Amino acid sequence: MFKWKKLGRIFDPSKHNNRPWMHEFAQCTSALVYDDFVRIYFSCRPPRDTKGYCVSYTSFADFDRKDITKMIKLADQPILELGDLGTFDEFGIYPSSVIRRNGQVYFYYAGWTRLVSIFADLSIGVAVSDDGETFRRMGKGPILTKTLHEPFQASGPKVREFNGRLYMYYIAGERWLRTKEGKSESIYKIKMANSENGIDWERNGRNIIVPVLEENECQAGPDVFFFEGKYHMYFSYRYGLDFRGNDRGYRLGYAYSDDLENWTRDDKNAGIGLAESGWDSQDMHYPHVFELDGNLYMLYNGNEFGRYGFGLAINEKE
Repeated sequence: MFKWKKLGRIFDPSKHNNRPWMHEFAQCTSALVYDDFVRIYFSCRPPRDTKGYCVSYTSFADFDRKDITKMIKLADQPILELGDLGTFDEFGIYPSSVIRRNGQVYFYYAGWTRLVSIFADLSIGVAVSDDGETFRRMGKGPILTKTLHEPFQASGPKVREFNGRLYMYYIAGERWLRTKEGKSESIYKIKMANSENGIDWERNGRNIIVPVLEENECQAGPDVFFFEGKYHMYFSYRYGLDFRGNDRGYRLGYAYSDDLENWTRDDKNAGIGLAESGWDSQDMHYPHVFELDGNLYMLYNGNEFGRYGFGLAINEKE
């Protein structure tokens, strides 16, 4: 059904790292369409501190609606400051989803805080804006976090509105593993929740995408949209361990559904894959699909978790 033509990398953070809060990475995109431009939100990182720790901010760039490959504005600051001491988002604000609702812009994101035995803990928060440039938290706590049956991280929210109801597709940690070198790695799968008000969420409590690589397959970046009578999901997936710098890293997966809850995985029809060389030749992940002027576009990250920016593809019509 889909055949994506890559239009190239449209944002490279290394060319705009004169901002102290943005040194590298442009991850986890989410697009908001305006009359004359398309605003693309993404997460980025300043240089690591003297102890080797990193933090993550979310900001945006505007692209010409008539030529989305042409950037016309880059934000001067993050859209939201890091959380207060001890809060769930004290050290990072990333995987994002931005939607319009009730005359405002809602920003759903994963916040992370540092731990000792593992590198971080993640929960999902929400902020709101009147202008889409500066946001305010709706509270200091998360709207989705660990539970009795989802005891590890909640992250990577993508929120869409269908038939007057909000649906969130997110990732939940299943376990932590140790590598041979003693590093901690999280294993996570895609889940779903729905809501009437965007604050209180009802989880369906099960993994919705069947793994194909192994039991420890990691799934991330689920993005759902409605097209030609069906719901479609693009997501990324990889092996659980030893996935950096080799052929075990992230690829784009695809699934479809009639009811938003039961999904048929069909990766062979994703219609897009790795490049032979360059910035997206080793990894592809964090896909985001949006409609503009009768066309479907996909934003995605490439090698090393989006260290080198994001690219754009268009669905070629038959």
